[in-house]
Amino acid sequence: MVNRRPVPHRSAPAEAASSPLRVLLIDDGAHRVSLIHDELARQGHLVVGVLDSALLIHDCVLRLQPDVVIVDSESPSRDTLEHLSTVSAACPRPVVVFAEDAAQAPMQQALQAGVSAYVIAGLQPQRLLPVLQVAIARFEQDRQLRSQLELAQTQLSERRVVDKAKGVLMAEVGFSEEQAYQHLRKLAMDRGQRLVQAAQRVLDARALLQPPA
Repeated sequence: MVNRRPVPHRSAPAEAASSPLRVLLIDDGAHRVSLIHDELARQGHLVVGVLDSALLIHDCVLRLQPDVVIVDSESPSRDTLEHLSTVSAACPRPVVVFAEDAAQAPMQQALQAGVSAYVIAGLQPQRLLPVLQVAIARFEQDRQLRSQLELAQTQLSERRVVDKAKGVLMAEVGFSEEQAYQHLRKLAMDRGQRLVQAAQRVLDARALLQPPA
C-alpha cells in the first residue's frame, strides 16, 4: 500500500456529508487517484489508503474498514475484478469504478463482481459525491434484498424440516397433522428451543432407530 500524500487536516466544507466517508483508493492504471484524493479531502472525507493495484484490497478492507472503495481504471483487469469479487463475498463494501473503456463486457463483469457503480469517462470532481451517494444507496438496497432472500430461503428450509418431522409423527405415532404440530410446539417450549430445533430432534431420533443399511 502506498500513501502518496498525507490527508490534510482541515475543517469539512459546507458541501461535505454530515458523516465523512472513509475511502480506499485503488490505482488500476489510470493514474488519476491524486485528483480523486484531492477532491475527497476538499469535501471533508478521509482517504484511509491508496493502493497501486487491487492485489491487497481484501487485507486492506479488513484492516482499514473503509466505507467505500474507489477503483480508478482505464479498463478493470481480470485480476482486479477477481479481487473485487472476493471482497464482495467476504467483506462487502460499496465499490465505485471509474473507467475509460465503454465496452459492455468489462462493465457487466464488474457488476457481476459486486461493483455498485461503474462510471465511464465520468471522472469530474463535481460528480464525485453524487456518484458515491448513488453507489452507497444501491449497495444498501442490494444488501437488504440479499438479506430478505436469505431469510426467505431459511424459512423455507425450516418449514421443510418441520413438515418432515410432522410426517414422521403422523406415520409412527398416528397423530393428526394438528396433533403433530402441537406436539412439536410443546417439545420446543419444554426445552426452550425453536420449533425447527425440536423438529430436527425428532428426525435425528428416528434416524437412530433405523436399521443399518
